[in-house]
Amino acid sequence: MFRRVGRFAVHRPWLTIAGWIIAAVALAMLAPGLKSTTDETEFLPSHYESVRVGKLQQEAFPQTEQPAAIAVFQRADGGKLSPDDQRDIAKVAAGLESKHREKIGKVVTGPQAVSPNGEIALANIIATTKNSYDEKLPASVKKLREDAKPLLKDTHLKMGITGQAASNLDSQESSGDTDAMIMMATLVLIVVLLLVIFRSPLIAILPVLIIGVVFSVALGLIGTAADLGGMKADSSISAILIVVLFGVGTDYILFLLFRYREHLRNGQEPKQALVDAVAKVGETIASAAGAVIVAFLALLLSTMGMMRAMGPSLAISVAVTLVAALTLVPAVFSLLGTKAFWPSKAWKKAPRNRFANAVGGVVARRPALVAVLSTAVLAVLAVGTFSFRAEFDTSSQMPQKLESVQAMKDMQRGFSAGQSDPAMVYLKSKDGSRLDKAALETYRARLEAVDGVGKAAPAVTNPDGSVAQYSVVLKYGPTADKAIALAGGPLRDNAHKAAPAGTEALVGGTSAVLSDVKDAVAHDYRVVFPVAGLAIMIILGLLLRSLVAPLYLMIAVALGFGATLGSTVWLFQDYKGESGLLFMLPVIVYLFVVAIGTDYNILMVARLREEVRRGIPPREAIRTAVAQSAPTIASAAIILAGTFGVLMLADNSMLQQMGFAVAFGILLTAFVMAMLLVPTVTSLLGHKAWWPGHQDAPRQPAVAADPQGADTVTWSKEGEEARR
Repeated sequence: MFRRVGRFAVHRPWLTIAGWIIAAVALAMLAPGLKSTTDETEFLPSHYESVRVGKLQQEAFPQTEQPAAIAVFQRADGGKLSPDDQRDIAKVAAGLESKHREKIGKVVTGPQAVSPNGEIALANIIATTKNSYDEKLPASVKKLREDAKPLLKDTHLKMGITGQAASNLDSQESSGDTDAMIMMATLVLIVVLLLVIFRSPLIAILPVLIIGVVFSVALGLIGTAADLGGMKADSSISAILIVVLFGVGTDYILFLLFRYREHLRNGQEPKQALVDAVAKVGETIASAAGAVIVAFLALLLSTMGMMRAMGPSLAISVAVTLVAALTLVPAVFSLLGTKAFWPSKAWKKAPRNRFANAVGGVVARRPALVAVLSTAVLAVLAVGTFSFRAEFDTSSQMPQKLESVQAMKDMQRGFSAGQSDPAMVYLKSKDGSRLDKAALETYRARLEAVDGVGKAAPAVTNPDGSVAQYSVVLKYGPTADKAIALAGGPLRDNAHKAAPAGTEALVGGTSAVLSDVKDAVAHDYRVVFPVAGLAIMIILGLLLRSLVAPLYLMIAVALGFGATLGSTVWLFQDYKGESGLLFMLPVIVYLFVVAIGTDYNILMVARLREEVRRGIPPREAIRTAVAQSAPTIASAAIILAGTFGVLMLADNSMLQQMGFAVAFGILLTAFVMAMLLVPTVTSLLGHKAWWPGHQDAPRQPAVAADPQGADTVTWSKEGEEARR
């Protein structure tokens, strides 16, 4: 099949290229844009309590005003606020409100907004939208910060804005143009490395142009699928798509080009070399892509809508990349022929490849020693995984110099840390009758008595009195671990137990949402990972026609996953002293290290099987497979790892963790697992690695004439009785 696909693309290049360009242009013009959201409640199933709270709030309190941000005032000298200072605060608040910034309804302050110690005063910035994640709110907060400067000029005050909208703004600005940075770093790395590898400007640039076309097609298909299926995606999906498309796309192009160049060096004509390259590595690329696709599709089993939306998007992008690697890439290089390598002549003769040959020699001569050492390295690094602590406090990982972070610290000098975003407790009559006022006050006292609660405001009831709302200020920041544990544990438990007869209590707010997200993530770890692992094993089994090889390959992958996560824990938790790692980090490592890194294992094992089938002795087959595959794997891994490594330059600790984990994990997968562990274990197992099939049985090529003048290679089995 792959030979037929390759022959069509190589002998009808203009038709193939035209089809891709038409598809890219049509989808760019007609496909709907990808919808995006960052509201965690939109990603949780409806049975979670925090989601039910959101629906109840909309029904019972449609006009309730919650601050989207908070202006924090203090004296520039750090002293107590005088009566004149308080009057100035009221004037500044009124001045900010008079600006009528988009999505900002009013700015409210008053005597009750002054802290008990008299040093801090607050002004609530009320939005006209209930969606605190509205994309226009951060822009308005930014303008309010500028508006405040002339208003504060003749006072003794200084002001900072914190709260959800302000944190969103600072998060966006602190990460800078992350997408642009990733795109630029990726392009530079691809161009430079391909230029070094092939010494040709055309080959350095062509993959970038090809993947650009693929990116347009994939984005259009994802947008169409999202529109038809009502799919939403997290705001970070665009950055992830860039990395997946350019990283995976470059991998597959390198797989093909290295084999194409190898055939040219063996004396084949360019077109036939391309057809044979597609025939030889087509199954490998398809299997590698299949493993990544099923791993991404396993995210459909996730409890979180964010993951369910991400899975199909990434799967579509990889599927489009696979088709492009087998059709568009051969078509482009068919037109160029050997001119693609201009001005270099290196494609005519095989390089010495001292590193690759040395690695191949060591692996072939000392397989047991290499297997033990590489396993030991991965196992030792994996020990750090047991110390992993999930961090849900995203603000603690943001640069501390940001205004929202500093303003939050200032506010905490006078108020409870949870003042900016209190927990919300709702008491609902089961039969719709009016709630008893005395019982409501007693219930408020019970809430206030919970350890960790700073203050519970008096109940606010809806018009018919059947639902009461309590604003409960916690002593901890809304995204702090203690607040999350409190909202999802003692507060929620006590709220349920203390609810008067005939009523139902629900706890919501940011802390409660994150508690539910924490439960959802734990569920996903238990379900998604095993299903994805099983799916990848099935793909490997179909490729290798073996039951044994997929088992030890997945054990190796699990070791690589543990080593990656453990190394990140040691660096950031133990060495840098951070309280925890991004709670989504294991999923990110799974997506990019386990799923994509499996490509390198597949490439290595497929090449090893190919060498064995040629009748080459086992050790020589190992040496040849490693020596021939190592340059491809190394080049692809360095490009992908380098792309993520750029994230370590960001100020945001979350991006640093993500960048290090994926970059280091990809390098471990390529240089330790694929080049050392997998081939040595395969060598040590010998014929047992291919049980119950006979994929290691030598085959002799029989050449038949092709009607178009090209040679067609068929295989006949020989020596079935031979066993190692």
